[in-house]
Amino acid sequence: MVVTFRMWQLHVREVEQRAEEAERTRDEAAQRRAMEERLRIARELHDSLTHSISVIQVQASVAVHLAGKRGEEVPPALLAIQEAGADATRELRATLGALRSEEDGDGSGLGQLDSLVARARAAGLPVTVTVTGPERPLPPAVDQAAYRIVQEALTNVSRHAGHACASVHLHYTAEALSVQVADDGKNAVTPAGTRPSGPGLGLVGMRERVSALGGELQAGPQDGGGFHVHAELPARALS
Repeated sequence: MVVTFRMWQLHVREVEQRAEEAERTRDEAAQRRAMEERLRIARELHDSLTHSISVIQVQASVAVHLAGKRGEEVPPALLAIQEAGADATRELRATLGALRSEEDGDGSGLGQLDSLVARARAAGLPVTVTVTGPERPLPPAVDQAAYRIVQEALTNVSRHAGHACASVHLHYTAEALSVQVADDGKNAVTPAGTRPSGPGLGLVGMRERVSALGGELQAGPQDGGGFHVHAELPARALS
């Protein structure tokens, strides 16, 4: 009876420990999911809103600059747009920083690449697109990550590379998709009136996306001027 009672006590203690471990695991999983959702929201806000706001801000800055060169009076509405764009960018970055301190499925993918490139060209950025290798459907996470990388890279060229030309190269292989975006600018000229709004989160978001898929990302200045972004994404997303 003593042995049986002792075994029963050990069994009860083991059950209690398992229950405590299960509860702790659920709490940790919930916290992890909450953090992942915050990062996802921050990443999507940056990738979608910053791109549109940057295009508006750059266009307004160019218009202000050209009006000044022609000796024309700059319309107050145009100055208001320029200032509002700068303020919106600063506020958005502050919001994203808060979300990151305490990331995807909106349907964006390479199927929208033509529209993205058309918008960039309309904003004054010459862009060439080259696709090599056998094109094929990609997992949604990989497809979206590739689109977002191109979007962010082109936005950065528009904002920082002056009168540069950009090139986009997608290369399909059996195991991976290579995404490369480069420009031939000096990364030192910005349209008149554009004010820096602090360190960007674009490269951070790119690295997070690529790392989450088990890929690799390289980004930096090129010899002779310009900047390049090169991502290697696996053909299949990590489960």
